[in-house]
Amino acid sequence: MKLAFILDPLASLKTYKDTSVAIMRAAARRGHALFVAEQGDLLLRGERAVLKAAPFSFDGTDNWYQAGDKIEFAPEQFDAVLMRKDPPFDTEYVYSTYLLELAEQQGARVLNRPRAIRDWNEKLSVARFPQFAPPFMVTRHGESIREFLAEHGDIVVKPLDGMGGSGVFRLHAADHNIGVILETITHYERRTVMAQRYLPEIKAGDKRILIIDGEPLPYVLARIPKAGETRGNLAAGGTGVSQPLSPRDREIATAVGVELKKEGLLLVGLDVIGDHLTEINVTSPTGMVEIAAQTDCDPAAVFMDALERICA
Repeated sequence: MKLAFILDPLASLKTYKDTSVAIMRAAARRGHALFVAEQGDLLLRGERAVLKAAPFSFDGTDNWYQAGDKIEFAPEQFDAVLMRKDPPFDTEYVYSTYLLELAEQQGARVLNRPRAIRDWNEKLSVARFPQFAPPFMVTRHGESIREFLAEHGDIVVKPLDGMGGSGVFRLHAADHNIGVILETITHYERRTVMAQRYLPEIKAGDKRILIIDGEPLPYVLARIPKAGETRGNLAAGGTGVSQPLSPRDREIATAVGVELKKEGLLLVGLDVIGDHLTEINVTSPTGMVEIAAQTDCDPAAVFMDALERICA
């Protein structure tokens, strides 16, 4: 197959743990031709979508890869275009989904599907599955969050467009910094945020469940917060420990996976704390490398099996 990956700049990727790199390695081992592009390499010429992509290969040097000159392609010339640009999900990201959707209408296979990426906000999408979510609210008004805090006593507040635990605050009813935290996170009530009841089960790990073509992997990656930290995200210093899916994990993942597959969301990362679904990550979910290192499961190979099946 001929595969195009839309990524962050290659020099910025942490190759020892990056899921996109793991998928690309799995594809290369199977003999597929790889091409790489960045978000800015998407464009329109008149009504036609264009992708400027460079041929890519791995090598054994310190640079770890070789990339040729960028060539203009019609996106439908690839067997699949894989959108793996990391958040933040800003206006430029939205514009990219519009361009990719046009490419899709012109015959390209884009995964995850651009409309679904745009429609499934990674925080708000838990509202599609209220039976699994903890108590939450979405607002930009500080007074409403204060009322929610008074009801639950211990909450977290987070932006709707972040990743890696960035911008997440924990608030207690007796906190002396509530006002300044709410001013900061809502930009003085100009930015909408999510508040969720704090889940003490986070101490046992914020579980990442990878869903591939609607099916969960048999292992989760429990991201355990470091001492003195509320967030379990690996980017925030958490430690990833792989463990088998619990019955509740499987219940959540199976129910959500059915809907994800319908939407054309091939690879998704669910975040589960205790028995509650807290986020649905559709942009560039991670965790494959850590699961592969600690178990007999190779998530990148499972992903490639699914991709080859879809492209066939």
